[in-house]
Amino acid sequence: MFTDGDPRLGRLLDGIVRLASGELHSRIEISDARDELDAVIMGTNLLAEDLQIIYQELEERVESRTQMLNAAHLELQQMALTDSLTGLFNRSALVSALNDAQSEAADGGRPPALLLLDLDAFKSINDSLGHSMGDQVLAAVGTRIRSCVRDADMVARLGGDEFAILLPSTTPAKAAAVGNRILDALNGSIEVDGKNIRCGASLGLRMADPGETSEELLMEADIAMYASKADGRNKLRIFEPAMLHARQLRNQLVGELREAISGSQLVLFYQPIIELATGRIEGVEALVRWQHPTRGLIMPDEFIPVAEETGLISELGNWVLKASVEQLRRWRTGPETKKHDFSMRINISAADLQRLEFIEDVRDALTSADLEPALLVLELTESAIIQGNELDRYTLASLRKLGVGLEIDDFGTGYSSISYLRQLPVDRVKVDRTLLTALGSDPAQPALIAAIHQLIRACGLEAVWEGVETAEQAEHLRSTGCVSGQGYYFSRPLPEAEFTARLGRQDVWPG
Repeated sequence: MFTDGDPRLGRLLDGIVRLASGELHSRIEISDARDELDAVIMGTNLLAEDLQIIYQELEERVESRTQMLNAAHLELQQMALTDSLTGLFNRSALVSALNDAQSEAADGGRPPALLLLDLDAFKSINDSLGHSMGDQVLAAVGTRIRSCVRDADMVARLGGDEFAILLPSTTPAKAAAVGNRILDALNGSIEVDGKNIRCGASLGLRMADPGETSEELLMEADIAMYASKADGRNKLRIFEPAMLHARQLRNQLVGELREAISGSQLVLFYQPIIELATGRIEGVEALVRWQHPTRGLIMPDEFIPVAEETGLISELGNWVLKASVEQLRRWRTGPETKKHDFSMRINISAADLQRLEFIEDVRDALTSADLEPALLVLELTESAIIQGNELDRYTLASLRKLGVGLEIDDFGTGYSSISYLRQLPVDRVKVDRTLLTALGSDPAQPALIAAIHQLIRACGLEAVWEGVETAEQAEHLRSTGCVSGQGYYFSRPLPEAEFTARLGRQDVWPG
């Protein structure tokens, strides 16, 4: 039996205090008495061992969970910086690396170079072969780009078919060499799923200036890349300050064009298509002009490409459609002009064929003007028809079913062949003016014109000969059996008021 002065009581209390403070490895010495107090001490030691085991297991679990969380965090970080389709870096990673490269250059290193690449024919690949094939092409392109650069360089996919290559600490000559190597690698065919595909690329290069932000570098490389596209594609262009000024002017033009379409700055000029045998008017082509408030009359060559690049072309085309059809209604009901019976011809873009609403736009315009569909002829390029996808073909078939006329514009400059002519869903062709240019100077030209005319007729199509500038040309076409002509010999494109006046006072052209 223990007494109050037993030293074991002090050791027991001290042991309990140490355990309570977290010293789970400490133990209380057991005496040789093996009495009740020793039993309590032994129980306390056993409890300490259990607590130590539990605590150790808890620590191991915490450590394991922490490692798992860290791994998941690293994986998420990697995912946040990686393009899931190609496995390349993404825009966020590129911006961070650009900032780091600029910081290193500020500390005395060489400046970085940024290459921005855009595929030239990717849309047609998606449209003709499908998005799955397009995705495989993008992955293959990423692999080819990666093979052209150093390990220290970064290749990123910014989105769509746009890629960026960061070359830290380099020179203009080395950066240009890498860019040309990439263009050569992409200029050949790419084998994807058993198909050989060509896409090509346009490349812009920007050497970083001290203090430039990543946003500025990306914008300026983008400007150089679009200059490459304008140069004929599959080229490398290095950024120049003049390009930035040109982009600013273009952006200003885009804003003004948007206002012009929604306002009243667009006007239509009209040029007649003439029946060669009688001189009577059989059609009128509507040609859009921009009456700019400060720059005066702007021709379509200057603003139509901008409208196509920025997606304004469909909005502009819809304005032309409504305005021209309404004008035809006024001519057919006007007391001085209703004696004429002719159709209205308007140019449409490849973008129009991609809009399901376009068919309804045409139908609504004709219904509002109370005109028969046959009085409207839509002109479009060969490439828009031949390179079109299923949606294009559906739109063309629907327009034909509606009763609208379809015409190939600038025939003889593109894909013209007998097989195409027999297959295209069109009613007539407009023969390009260049075929009449050599008439009178090239002895072989009359035979060529006659052969082309017979080819078109054999395919069951009508032909309009464009570029008739002299009476001799008109007479030659008429004597050859050609039916219709258009050109300055009959009339230049005229504003509505002047054209209406001529309709009122003359029955034949030229009058």
